[in-house]
Amino acid sequence: TDMGVNMAGFAIVDDAVCQAASRMEILRRYYAGCVERAKGQADECVVRKLELVMQQAGVTPEICPAVAAALEKEQATGKPAGAMVLPDGSVVTGRTSPLLGASAALLLNALKHMAGIDHKLDLIPASVIEPISTMKTDYLGHRNPRLHSDEVLIALAISGLTNPLADMVQAQLKNLRGCDAHFSVIISEEDAKLYKRLGINVSCEPKYEIKSLYHK
Repeated sequence: TDMGVNMAGFAIVDDAVCQAASRMEILRRYYAGCVERAKGQADECVVRKLELVMQQAGVTPEICPAVAAALEKEQATGKPAGAMVLPDGSVVTGRTSPLLGASAALLLNALKHMAGIDHKLDLIPASVIEPISTMKTDYLGHRNPRLHSDEVLIALAISGLTNPLADMVQAQLKNLRGCDAHFSVIISEEDAKLYKRLGINVSCEPKYEIKSLYHK
């Protein structure tokens, strides 16, 4: 109809941008299908159909710089890693450490980069992170002491009380919307939800950090 699908083409002002966005969405759906298969929530047929769509559209993982960057970071460090393409086209990475998970580390590094702060600068002192980790393991029954993405943002807010640079970093959160991130392992539901709330497009390799019969 004149008010529906037939008029959609007239709203496209940059066809190249629309095509690029479509290819990225196809790639994200492919990875999502592979992750669902790894979780036992989808069968092989679903993935095969997505692979066919990718072939028809000429889509490969190479169209997203974050994919190669995340895998290279994991290979270089031997730890689960993630990468994000920022609005200026630069790619930042983050890896799992004793105190931070890969998604939390990546989020913090992305914010530092956009605020023009050296990645090596510790905005959140260990004196803030360690009590949170202890609370998780000693009182809340968590086996993993590392901070999730939402927890690292809370720690960042606490640090902002005494460190103005932490406030500068927090102010960059709104600029993450629309960024693309990829992880070398399946991230937790908590991290995935936080990234979604921030408007970050996330994809993951279809494997878990730890082999187990049960995953949350």
